[in-house]
Amino acid sequence: MRLPLITILPLVLSLAACVETGMPERPEGAAFFADNCVACHGTSARGDGPLAGSLATTPPDLTLLARNNDGRFPETKTLAYIYGDPQENHLTRVMPNFGKEMALDLVPVELDGALTPTPRVLAGLLVYLESIQR
Repeated sequence: MRLPLITILPLVLSLAACVETGMPERPEGAAFFADNCVACHGTSARGDGPLAGSLATTPPDLTLLARNNDGRFPETKTLAYIYGDPQENHLTRVMPNFGKEMALDLVPVELDGALTPTPRVLAGLLVYLESIQR
């Protein structure tokens, strides 16, 4: 017995939606950092990238985020800034806004006790940034 494609298609799409892709890990975040952040923040993430000297505002040392937040890595604040905090307009913001291009590939990240849909690459970047804290 052959079923029409229109009958099978919803079943296939439903099954595809149930496939778990897994959470991003440190290497995925490190790759994003290398591609998008090193020019300003440097390979060490300490704000000493090749373009840092030409910026009006010195890029922060990303290895001190936890130390500057009472020893706790500030995931929510970090993600909000990277993703494009609506409180900051394009005139006050030095760093590019990465949010718009990433909104289709989301993973759940626990932020402030709630699972929050987060762009996969930024979830990986958070894992990487948390791993380099000193």
